[in-house]
Amino acid sequence: MIAYIKGELVILEEDRVIVDVGGVGYGIYMPGRAMSALPPIGSEVLIHTYLNVKEDAMQLYGFLTRDDLAVFRKVITVSGIGPRGGLSILSQLSADDLRFAVMSGDAKAISAAQGIGKKTAEKLILELKDKLSMPDLDRYAALEDTSAVSAATGGIQQDAVSALVALGYGNTEALKAVRRVELTEGMNVEDVLKQALKYMMF
Repeated sequence: MIAYIKGELVILEEDRVIVDVGGVGYGIYMPGRAMSALPPIGSEVLIHTYLNVKEDAMQLYGFLTRDDLAVFRKVITVSGIGPRGGLSILSQLSADDLRFAVMSGDAKAISAAQGIGKKTAEKLILELKDKLSMPDLDRYAALEDTSAVSAATGGIQQDAVSALVALGYGNTEALKAVRRVELTEGMNVEDVLKQALKYMMF
């Protein structure tokens, strides 16, 4: 119904903004991450929105990118996670971080969001595993399906992720670090691990 709101940012509240469009102020609930990235009061903003209609209220939820909105829409399809829960998750994790968490089965990262318990996080992972995607992550599906690449390469990546997790790193950050390593011929697990550890420092 309302795809986006474009107007002057006039008020910043704790969990929502007021945008003036032709003299009408629209209250839009936003994730903390998005609110911290907004320009100064008085600036023009374009916020992609989702209208949630309830029996006693109509609420707008907003995001700075269409991708964030698309991920939010998928998150709230999970039973037990309403718009407020979706907002909480995307305040804790960026859209891409959530994709990594779902791909790596990292319920701990998702349950760090306020109001999201471990069981709900596990349910989200189960229901969205095949629905969340990122184009440049296709080859990293080999961490679970080594038929996607050569068994040797997939095994090295998988072992490197496992080693990082054993060192105390979370599944999501371990997977992200291994993803950043450019694999070359002749590399072994130790080589990948050494390079991945460099990225864990940033």
